[in-house]
Amino acid sequence: MIGAAMTILHNLDTVVDLICQHAGPDIRLAAPLGLGKPHRLLNALYDRIKTQPDTHLTLFTALSLNPPQGNSQLERRFLQPFTDRLYGADFPALHYAQDRQQRQLPANVRVIEFYMQSGALLDIGSAQQDYDSINYTRVARALANRQLNVVVQKIAANGSGRYSLSCNTDLTQDLLDQITATGEKRPLVIGEIDPQLPFIDGTAAVPGDFFDLVVQPPAPYPPLFALPRQPVADADYAIGFYASTLLRDGGTIQIGIGALADALAHALILRHTRNQTYRQILEALQPGLTTHPLVTAIGGVAPFATGLYGCSEMINEGFRALVEQGVIRRRVVESVSLQRKLNEGTASPDELAQAEREGQYLHGAFYLGSPAFYEWISQQAQAANTLGMQRISLINEISGSDFERERLQRQHARFFNTCMMASVLGGAASETLPDGRVVSGVGGQYNFVSMGHLLPGARSILMLRASRQQGELRRSNILYAIENLTIPRHLRDIYITEYGMADLRDATDADCIRAMLQITDQAFVAELGQKAVQHHKLPASDPALIGLASNTPVQLARALLPFRRQGILPDYPLGSDFTPVEQQLVRALGWLKQRTASRRDKAVTLLDTAWDHARDLITARPEQPDTSDALARMALDQPDTLEEKLLAEMLEKALRETA
Repeated sequence: MIGAAMTILHNLDTVVDLICQHAGPDIRLAAPLGLGKPHRLLNALYDRIKTQPDTHLTLFTALSLNPPQGNSQLERRFLQPFTDRLYGADFPALHYAQDRQQRQLPANVRVIEFYMQSGALLDIGSAQQDYDSINYTRVARALANRQLNVVVQKIAANGSGRYSLSCNTDLTQDLLDQITATGEKRPLVIGEIDPQLPFIDGTAAVPGDFFDLVVQPPAPYPPLFALPRQPVADADYAIGFYASTLLRDGGTIQIGIGALADALAHALILRHTRNQTYRQILEALQPGLTTHPLVTAIGGVAPFATGLYGCSEMINEGFRALVEQGVIRRRVVESVSLQRKLNEGTASPDELAQAEREGQYLHGAFYLGSPAFYEWISQQAQAANTLGMQRISLINEISGSDFERERLQRQHARFFNTCMMASVLGGAASETLPDGRVVSGVGGQYNFVSMGHLLPGARSILMLRASRQQGELRRSNILYAIENLTIPRHLRDIYITEYGMADLRDATDADCIRAMLQITDQAFVAELGQKAVQHHKLPASDPALIGLASNTPVQLARALLPFRRQGILPDYPLGSDFTPVEQQLVRALGWLKQRTASRRDKAVTLLDTAWDHARDLITARPEQPDTSDALARMALDQPDTLEEKLLAEMLEKALRETA
């Protein structure tokens, strides 16, 4: 059977038998990150190995995603109906990920990941101990030396005898090439067909004999794993609008995922489609922002006449919106001479037509998003020359013989990534806490930062919220010094917070500190400045030590409130899978989670709730927002037990506070 890839198997137990026969008692298996994992095959294999303690399974992967379950009773009440609707009640969650989360991973199974679901595994010992800190572009090289004997991936088929790597062109081809180069034995390569997965041709397609085994489990087929979109807060919007001014027409954009990326995409769409409103928001954030030195030197605020080229390791909702609204439309071509003419504006009408026929305006290495996003990907896959899925070595690096072509394609490149904390000297922590626990992973951030310095005319932009709420306390995300840096300070470039932009490239230490203090929350400027003076990094009389009085959450909320009320800055600018009532609940539950983070915070919130309830019994309060639909959605409209009554009262308070 092995080697007969054109014969499609349907029995997962048969495939597991073949894996065990091929690999023996030490199965060393690699699987893609995110959507590309063949859930049903991995579950069948893991369930078998759990019952065979003499057989060992080592899984090399990243980003093992399962539907969220919630940590509290309120979260579970909210999530269960939502996940059943989004994923289906019978979605094949990854069994090894569930067992790991419950600290029940058997002794004969190891899961080694180079990127973890953000914040989900902070207290899981096996995940923290088996985290592998590798830059995305070095994963293939690292795995080639791990004696792999099995590689599995979810794939798409169209009946042509070829298959598409579709959602994950990132690592499989690079990995097999690396294994060949090292002289190691080629692993057993297995593809699991998912009829829901779009067939993407071009560089994503491979011949039938690329796989040693192909399996298509029997129907029914669950929906593709969807990633719920996050609400965009005021700080996120401010950061996104500042960032949007740094893109030059005819340039290149890379963005990550999450609320900051959504805010940036929305800001760019307003810049292109509602430019006057866009400029009004910029002026509200910072008077004179359109003439900021960074904006005039490297960016712009006008609509896009030429458009942008999208080139990012991950394609997500933001790219869909930017394509649909005409922001991303600059096509790039493989011909160096033609690309040069396109950049210079000297291409003939025939050459422009050739670029339109052959060029593509969006390249990525994996994708992840909502059901609507996957439908859009399918449409793009059927259109001629729009989307190209490529290896991670082509997306996250520029080197070798292709350097000139890649340099020309990625003109005026802007690499936007997020970090958790930054130092006043320009270092960034993006994935590891000071105590060593890993929040997520390095991923491609280092690659993009280094390309921001390597490519002529390119810039690296790290975005972060200036502060974070921990219960009743607010803490600064800009610190004097940081342990466990992801990006060292010698690679410092541009930082953006909700209070502005700091250009640190080639700046002295004193100038770096001055620039960072200008985008720091005012509450923390004095302490940071005092440390800088203490360590001889700033003179005691430096004007930067005063900071900016406008750098407060209250002032920011006031600046954006008119646009919030007009619906120009909605909570979910790129759409949401939550119903309107669920969107209210997301805000309320987020508020409540912040205020019950510790025992003290929980006690204070309970007392506040009790006081509100007592006050309602004694005096008439001003008219309050209607919370009946939200309470009914949480099955708390008719609470029976004391616990349910308490939950209902706390939730009602949160709903009123966030209305």
